[in-house]
Amino acid sequence: MKSVDQYFLNQKQPYQSIMLYLRSVILKTLPEAEEYYSYKIPFYRIDKKPLLYLNILKGKTYVDVAFVQGILLEPEFPELKNDNKRKQVRSLQVYSLEDFNQQEFETLLIAAATKLKASKKAWFI
Repeated sequence: MKSVDQYFLNQKQPYQSIMLYLRSVILKTLPEAEEYYSYKIPFYRIDKKPLLYLNILKGKTYVDVAFVQGILLEPEFPELKNDNKRKQVRSLQVYSLEDFNQQEFETLLIAAATKLKASKKAWFI
């Protein structure tokens, strides 16, 4: 079993269901995305540049969908948050699947992938 699969299976509910659902949407929307395991969390990259990662922050009650170049997406997607005072990364906070808008998430994924493909490097700050 791959480390990424093991990571998802080790999560408690409802986080496991949320993460597995997000994973399926990411891989369906961005078939060119490569899933890998780094820093003990699942990452998704395009053209060998990290696009986003999924995480459960300690003491929080949501799945953190963290976009590496999130600061560039903020004007177009104001739902992205900067909770941890991160310089570049911005997150979509998914508390439950009942309140999750898959269509908006797919639009965000496509926009993030387009910006990443156009940039020379993923981490610019």
